[in-house]
Amino acid sequence: MDLNADSITVRFGGLVATDGVTIRVRPRQIVGLIGPNGAGKTTLVNVLSGFQRPSAGRVRLGEEDLTGRARDGFARSGIVRTFQAVRLFRSMTVSENVEVGYVSRGIARGAARRKARELLAEFDLADKADLPATGLSYGQERRAGLARALAMEPRHLLLDEPAAGVAPAEADELAATIRGIRDRYGCGVLVIEHNMALVMSLCDHIHVLDTGRTIAAGTPDAIRADETVRSAYLGASAAR
Repeated sequence: MDLNADSITVRFGGLVATDGVTIRVRPRQIVGLIGPNGAGKTTLVNVLSGFQRPSAGRVRLGEEDLTGRARDGFARSGIVRTFQAVRLFRSMTVSENVEVGYVSRGIARGAARRKARELLAEFDLADKADLPATGLSYGQERRAGLARALAMEPRHLLLDEPAAGVAPAEADELAATIRGIRDRYGCGVLVIEHNMALVMSLCDHIHVLDTGRTIAAGTPDAIRADETVRSAYLGASAAR
């Protein structure tokens, strides 16, 4: 089922954070959401995941209207997000952090533990399962956060700057991981990201915001060649 945001407007007093934005994420599609700081990207993802109610517009999963539901209602419908700050539970082990995702879906604790360890092995974290979450490196934290999100079996996965702070080699590995998630789980993926090399190589479709409005949407090649985008965000060097 497609995830659709239809004419989303969010106002904070006199500030319009997003202004009539429409975006679609299809199953097995990776969509990039880019734009300058303050463009409205995180606000839009907050709306798509139930963390922010829109002032106007609708959020739909297929024909199901999710607008106005609490964030746990979005999660139960299969809309799962990560944050730029991973937000692992520091008092828990790495395995327990992933188990939380399974338990939230009603899976018994013993089965959740087995599934969590299998999932951690997919992310090369099997040997970290019983460590406290504070014992992970930055890159390992990000992989653990992805594993926890996948434990909720998302129909659509929303990633907020997954490559923030990672080295170029790690960014390449991350791109391969995200493609693997798309291919194995069949979910749609929406990625907020400032790493343009990653966005251009990873995404099937890119949506560009500036000052809360859509200024372009299309394939990576079309976005790279768009003069409005280059002026607002990418810079002239992006066309080279």
